[in-house]
Amino acid sequence: MAVGSQGKQEVSFLKTCINGINTLSGIGILSVPYALSSGGWLSLIILILIAAAACFTGILIRRCMDKDPENIKSYIDIAAYAFGHKGRIIASLFTCLELYFVATCLLILEGDNLHKLFLQVLLLSFIICTITYLAMAILGYLIYGQNVQSQVTLNLPTEKVSAKVAIYTVLAGPIAKYALTVMPISTAIESRLPANYQDSKSISLIIRMALLLSTVVLAAVFPSFQSVASLSGAFLIVVVSFLLPCVCYLKMFQVYKNWGFELAGIVVITLMAVLVGILGTYSSIAQTVKNV
Repeated sequence: MAVGSQGKQEVSFLKTCINGINTLSGIGILSVPYALSSGGWLSLIILILIAAAACFTGILIRRCMDKDPENIKSYIDIAAYAFGHKGRIIASLFTCLELYFVATCLLILEGDNLHKLFLQVLLLSFIICTITYLAMAILGYLIYGQNVQSQVTLNLPTEKVSAKVAIYTVLAGPIAKYALTVMPISTAIESRLPANYQDSKSISLIIRMALLLSTVVLAAVFPSFQSVASLSGAFLIVVVSFLLPCVCYLKMFQVYKNWGFELAGIVVITLMAVLVGILGTYSSIAQTVKNV
């Protein structure tokens, strides 16, 4: 680790890059071959545009945090700084819902088989993850074609040792990430409890058990990884990753008063997010109802 001027330890560039790549690389990488088989080769352009838009909003989040580093420590703090208590509630709600659906996706995946990011790290992480996703999409589609399933690991021949190793490796990821994914949700719920209940271990245990059981039930009722992942991506991730960062940035820096490339980029991303959110949510709900 590098040591700062005030004696504080800071994470090195390499470790920050690794953490950034780990954060950006999720279970969605298993479904990109299926997305390519459904949307055709032109969908690769959409994937690149989404990656570029997410990188742009990531930069906006970093700038928002730099505006008041003493008081803005998290994504929720940005919304609170921009819109007050209502902003904190809205951001917390959508963030927790997103994490909840991600946790459910982790359970379905099992059943079926950033704070200190600066510009160089952000760009490098997005570039590496975009290349990884593109490679997975292209290779998976070229190998299995129209027969590729919603998770490419389901196409692997289980009689081969190499395939078993790959599947076990995939299964290890959700097990390791599930607790980390659910933890912010339970923390947010506990923070809203009366003061005399916030430090209660029994209450904390009940909340965590309730979250675990509810995600298990949801995963059992909607066992389609494709449907749950598309629903969370189409609505919640669009709101959390694209709409809220743009809206908060506009409020905090008031860039809407001066037209320029920055404002144009925000407008384009916002319109794209709204369009993708509406069409994607409708499509995912229709697919989910069809699979029930």
